[in-house]
Amino acid sequence: MHDSMNEIYRTKKILSRSITAENPEGKKGQGAMAVPGPEDTSHPARELGTGWKVRPYIEIPPGKEEQIAGMDGPGKITHIWMTAFPDCFRDFILRMYWDGEEKPSVEVPLGDFFCNGWCVRHNVRSVPICVNPAGGLNCYFPMPFHQRAEITVENLGNEKKIFFFQIDYQLTEIEADAAYFHASFRRENPVGYMEPFTILDGVRGKGQYAGTYVSWQVNSNEWWGEGEVKFYLDGDDEYPTICGTGTEDYFGGAWNFEHPKGEYGAFSNLYHGLQVLKPDGLYRANQRFGMYRFHIPDPIYFDEDLRVTMQALGWRREGRYLPLRDDIAAVAYWYQTEPHQAFPELPDRNGLEVI
Repeated sequence: MHDSMNEIYRTKKILSRSITAENPEGKKGQGAMAVPGPEDTSHPARELGTGWKVRPYIEIPPGKEEQIAGMDGPGKITHIWMTAFPDCFRDFILRMYWDGEEKPSVEVPLGDFFCNGWCVRHNVRSVPICVNPAGGLNCYFPMPFHQRAEITVENLGNEKKIFFFQIDYQLTEIEADAAYFHASFRRENPVGYMEPFTILDGVRGKGQYAGTYVSWQVNSNEWWGEGEVKFYLDGDDEYPTICGTGTEDYFGGAWNFEHPKGEYGAFSNLYHGLQVLKPDGLYRANQRFGMYRFHIPDPIYFDEDLRVTMQALGWRREGRYLPLRDDIAAVAYWYQTEPHQAFPELPDRNGLEVI
C-alpha cells in the first residue's frame, strides 16, 4: 500500500490551505469573495453575485511576471494544478522561491516542467507529474519551506494571456533535515558536435536527484539514442560514478523503444514515459520525442556536488557511432540544502521557441 494510504486515517497537527484566483492569499474563510464589477455587463456571474464562480483565473499581461502564490510557513506544498493553452507552454516561465531567496530554486518553462516540452498536449501518468485531458497540469512533488514560499509566472509572449492555477499546501512543522525542491531547464539547438549535453551542472550542497524530462528532436535518420546518461558525484572529474548503458535504457525502455516492429512504442507509467510526435509530411518535418524518468523509489544521493550529462549518439554506416547535432532540452528535478548556485540564464523567447 502507498505510504500516503497508510497515513490517511491518522489525525495530525496540520492545517490545509489552498491558493487560487478565488482566494489569492489562501486565507481561512476568504475564498469566493470576488464580486462581478458593475461595469462588466457580460460576466457569466452578473446575475448571481458573490460566492459563485467570479474569478477562476488571472490575466497576465505581455512581458510581465505575476506572483500567483505567497505562503508563510512553516509548511509544505503538496499539490500544484495549472492549465494554459499549449501555445503558451514555452512562453510561460514558472519560478519558485524558498525562504527569502533572491534567485529562484525552480525556473522552467511551464510545459517542460509538466513533461510537455513541444507545445503539444500529452497525457502523463506518473507519480509526481500527471497531465490529464485536456491539459490539466498536476505536480505532486512535496515542496517544504520554513519561513516563506513564493511562486511566479512570467508571460514572455506579446499578448495578454489567461492563466488558471491552484496551489494546495499544508501549514505544519518541517523536519530539520528537509531539503528544498529544485528544477532547472537547459536547451541546446543544436547540441555541440562530439560534446555531451548537460542536463544539470553547478549543484553544490547535499541532496538527492529526483528526475529528468527530455524533449528531443532528431535531425538525422536511423536510431538516435545510443548515448549514455552519466552522474558525476562528489568531486568526480573526468569519469562518473554512475554511467548508464544507453538513452532508452535510462528512460526505462530497451532496444530503441521499438514495439511493435517498425514503430516506436509510446508509454506512460509511474516512473518512466515516452512521447512520440511523428512528422506529418508537410510542416512538421522532424521526429520529436519526450521522455521522463523519475527517481522516486531510487533517488541518487550526493553529499557535496552533482553534474548530470547525456550523450547524443546515433549510427552511421558500417556499424560506427555518429555524434548527433540534435535539438535537445531537459528539465532536472532534485532536492538539496540551501543556498544553491544560480542557474544559467534561460534562453530568450526565440531560444525557447519550438521551431
